[in-house]
Amino acid sequence: MFRHRVLILGLLALAGCATESTTRTSTPARVEAARPMIAAAPVTAGPIWPASAPQIHARYAIMIDARTGRTLYQKNADVHSQVASTQKLMTALVLLQRGDLAGTLTIAREDTLVEPGKLNVRAGQTYSRVALLSAMIVKSENDAAAALARDHAGSIPAFAAEMNQVAREIGANNSYFVNPHGLPASQFSTARDMAIIAFHAYREPILRRLMATKYYTFLYADGRTRQLENTNKLLGRSMICNGMKTGFTNAAGRCLVSSATNGSRDVILVQLGSKTNYIFDDAETMMQWGLNSASPFSLASY
Repeated sequence: MFRHRVLILGLLALAGCATESTTRTSTPARVEAARPMIAAAPVTAGPIWPASAPQIHARYAIMIDARTGRTLYQKNADVHSQVASTQKLMTALVLLQRGDLAGTLTIAREDTLVEPGKLNVRAGQTYSRVALLSAMIVKSENDAAAALARDHAGSIPAFAAEMNQVAREIGANNSYFVNPHGLPASQFSTARDMAIIAFHAYREPILRRLMATKYYTFLYADGRTRQLENTNKLLGRSMICNGMKTGFTNAAGRCLVSSATNGSRDVILVQLGSKTNYIFDDAETMMQWGLNSASPFSLASY
């Protein structure tokens, strides 16, 4: 498995996937970590904990220490919600942990039928799985997600079953997924479960690199190129942000999983169900607060 990830990193480098990257620290080797104990707050804590935290607009949120999994902040963190394209982090984990990205796939017609954000690849064209993974993470392209899922498992329902199985294995027990891209469906997760998923994604060097990539040049089968800009606006404006994933649908609202580091502490913030344009401002404010807090407070000891 380690050799497989080294090979994929080599393919990314050879392809020159990032024309500009915001990675502030070197990409670490994959870290095997115990399941994060991202526990619920004490009953007396109320829906928002701690009271000293900055106020943000998201309906559901949680911030954890990305190195230990300790909870630093939460707001309605266990309420079911659709999470839009942030669930592509779960898709990527399945592909990395159970798939073979060191090869190609041929686009099927069913892969092209998703909307709205997509590469507009055509049935019968062949692409490397790494290129499609890059497009899925950087620009959140839905046809790339559909093609990778169908190629891996044979069908979208079969892939969703793997998503749910991996979710249970890592402790995200309050989620149910039915597709790889997050378009509206009878599926749900919670801020806490998305933090668990993000905790594991943060330990994948391939994802760490892609989630911090500002621009990716996608090469089409007919020779055309298209520059894809990362949907995470924090990469272009925040010196502490080092990646993660955006999401938006009318059903889910604005969603953002973001990560930040100051060299001595790393944090992951999940925001779901925001209805304003302030989600990036809120993320920067909250992560600065988490990184600079004097004490490594936590809901529990681990």
